[in-house]
Amino acid sequence: MFVPVLFVCAGVVAQASAACDRTMLQKATVAYVQAQAAGQPDLLPLAKNVSYLENDAPMDIKKGVLSQPVTIDFDRSLHDTTTCTAFTELSAATNKHPYVINTRLLFTGDTITAIESVVADDGDWVFNATSQLAWTKTEKWDPIPEAKWDSRATIKAAGDAYLDSWTNGSIKAPYGTPCARLEGGIYTGERNSSSNSCFMPVFPEPFTIRNRRYVIDESLGGLAIFNDFPFIDLKKPNGTASTNFFRVEGGLIRYIHEVTVCSTRGCGR
Repeated sequence: MFVPVLFVCAGVVAQASAACDRTMLQKATVAYVQAQAAGQPDLLPLAKNVSYLENDAPMDIKKGVLSQPVTIDFDRSLHDTTTCTAFTELSAATNKHPYVINTRLLFTGDTITAIESVVADDGDWVFNATSQLAWTKTEKWDPIPEAKWDSRATIKAAGDAYLDSWTNGSIKAPYGTPCARLEGGIYTGERNSSSNSCFMPVFPEPFTIRNRRYVIDESLGGLAIFNDFPFIDLKKPNGTASTNFFRVEGGLIRYIHEVTVCSTRGCGR
């Protein structure tokens, strides 16, 4: 990939300290999809002082995309019972204003205390909602039998190695065979290919991917990393809002989705 604004908000970056119930998280992501479809944040179990960030910028939740009705064509979620966080990727290709929206929810108990969304639309890096929807619907994200779950550490390490390999060629990301990458609307990787189609080149220095925030779901081999991606946006060389969404199977990366927001059309490239 080519391919984030560094805003540290303690309420969003900090992980919750206590484990929580998976069913509660699942109900919350269902409610999130319904809230976004209706443009009604109050359908969510929000804390009174909920923190809301959109593309790394703090915003009034009543003025953000969550307060706009959006036609949702497809959604996929992760539920992290260890850190009490959840992640949802929304594909909205047939909406009047197409979007791909990746959202991280942080909980205290059963209440959402922070929402962080990366909202991509026309002009963002290789954005094509129609293509993104078509490819993501072909992927197989079935639950993994518990006996075959990778550990949280293994899943996290796979995603970190992928990002770290962009700046250090000696780091080898654990790509599966096959491996498919969906960057914006661009798909690389044949589903039955015996070759590695996810390999990324080393980017020029200085290149450090900072402000990584994680959601891990062992039952799906799922990992979402919110980060500030440097280099690609000419007006924000130190980082623009970005997400990397992985499926890891047997310690190997099977799928990668990348969404990156640009301050100017095409990040000025």
